[in-house]
Amino acid sequence: MKTTFIASLLSAFVLACLPASAAPGIQQKQVQFKKGETGATIKGTIKGDQTIDYQLRADAGQVMVVAFKPSNASAYFNVLPPSSEEAIFVGSSAGNSFSADLKTSGVYTIRVYLMRNAARRNESASYTLDVGVSGDVKK
Repeated sequence: MKTTFIASLLSAFVLACLPASAAPGIQQKQVQFKKGETGATIKGTIKGDQTIDYQLRADAGQVMVVAFKPSNASAYFNVLPPSSEEAIFVGSSAGNSFSADLKTSGVYTIRVYLMRNAARRNESASYTLDVGVSGDVKK
């Protein structure tokens, strides 16, 4: 009995430590700018515990700007740098707009989600996400 309990605890701990990218249910979508443009407007909807990762390539030295307009005050976005699950911007504490000089080249992730309280109530949110990347690339 004690062994089963310890094994269950160990399994729960391992699952809790998995990176968010390994979590089921995260949709990944590519952000594409029209030829000659430096930005795009994305309209979408999330519901419950759904999470959407918008991915785009950007280079060190460029500036990324993101503006988020949700219909539900419990909807937010985070920005994750290339090859990392540690956000460089957390919308729930920093607000609905992000602007930064990028330090690293690679694929950035804009993660849209509902806070846990709203997700548990299976709420939904429509949103507009304006994304722009511009500027000179560091050599």
